[in-house]
Amino acid sequence: MSAEMPPLPPARPVRWLPCALLGLLIVLALGVGATPARAASRIKDLATVEGVRENMLVGYGLVVGLDGSGDSLSNSPFTLQSLQGMLERLGVNTRGTNLKTKNVAAVMVTGNLPAFAAQGSRMDVTVSALGDAKSLRGGTLLVTPLLGADGEVYSVAQGQIAGAGISIQGAAASLSQGVATTGRIANGAIVEREINFQLANMSSLRLSLRNPDFTTARRISQAINSFLGAPTAAVPTDPGTIQLIKPASYKGDLISLVTDIEQLRVDPDVIARVVIDEASGIIVMGADVRVSTVAIAQGNLTIRITETPQVSQPDPFSEGGTTQVVPRTDIQISEDKAKLAIMNEGVTLQSLVDGLNALGIGPRDLISILQAIKTAGALQADIEVM
Repeated sequence: MSAEMPPLPPARPVRWLPCALLGLLIVLALGVGATPARAASRIKDLATVEGVRENMLVGYGLVVGLDGSGDSLSNSPFTLQSLQGMLERLGVNTRGTNLKTKNVAAVMVTGNLPAFAAQGSRMDVTVSALGDAKSLRGGTLLVTPLLGADGEVYSVAQGQIAGAGISIQGAAASLSQGVATTGRIANGAIVEREINFQLANMSSLRLSLRNPDFTTARRISQAINSFLGAPTAAVPTDPGTIQLIKPASYKGDLISLVTDIEQLRVDPDVIARVVIDEASGIIVMGADVRVSTVAIAQGNLTIRITETPQVSQPDPFSEGGTTQVVPRTDIQISEDKAKLAIMNEGVTLQSLVDGLNALGIGPRDLISILQAIKTAGALQADIEVM
């Protein structure tokens, strides 16, 4: 027995939207989807954990095996004393002898001890000449203890120097590429002493912002508290520090807590700033730079001096006449018409750049204009001159 099919509902008439309205809806939909979101950064890139850092080490050593490009012992007494002391420790007595070798150079060895570096792990070191050596290329660093700020030995370096530049000098010409008196030894030092810092056993820590800012510190603390569900887990104590306490409801250790929160996204806030490098003419302006209503006029004054000396010859068959060089100087002064541009109230960075580019000015004049706008009080930004 078959069931009777229910009757179909009556067909509704299809209503076509006007083309203009349909096009407007498509544009609005595309516009909403294409609206760029503000760039958010990870907390890992905005702040560091206090105490998790590198430690700088330094040491004094000798580089041997140089092809006549080392220190001259007569001008570098510290190299001579170090060489004699090293040879005596190896059972060779050189006191009273006139050493003239130029295959040895005294160097300073520097490096950064990584955070939580275990005993026996390796680190990179940089070797720099201390005396009058011409090049460290091809040299070998002898065993050099590296000391910390407390005077303790934390690492020992030794190895073949790589990356030194080239310096060649002849009787009438010279050629140099890079810096020949410095080099690097990859994994050239072995860690001998560990720094005792137990992060996992701590119940609280502090986050240090790379760029201190009140708004950024508050946003980071709000993002952490929202993630943990605890309103007081992260508290900003100042623009550059956030106190983080492990909540009682969190089951993991402190390292797991840091791992979870460092991937949270936060929109950092920075002050409006214009950075100027007068030496190279580089100008960097932040996105929040604003300019009040101001009129800018710019003109160029050009002075051209041309020297065309002429030779004055005496008359033919004249007695006592000599040839003289008569100077001829031509001075021309030209001034371009001043170009006046008006910047309206609160213009954006793009409008400011477009307006300044419309004047057709170079980087040097642009630096002077920005400084003049700041002096007039129309630039709502800090100017930092490098």
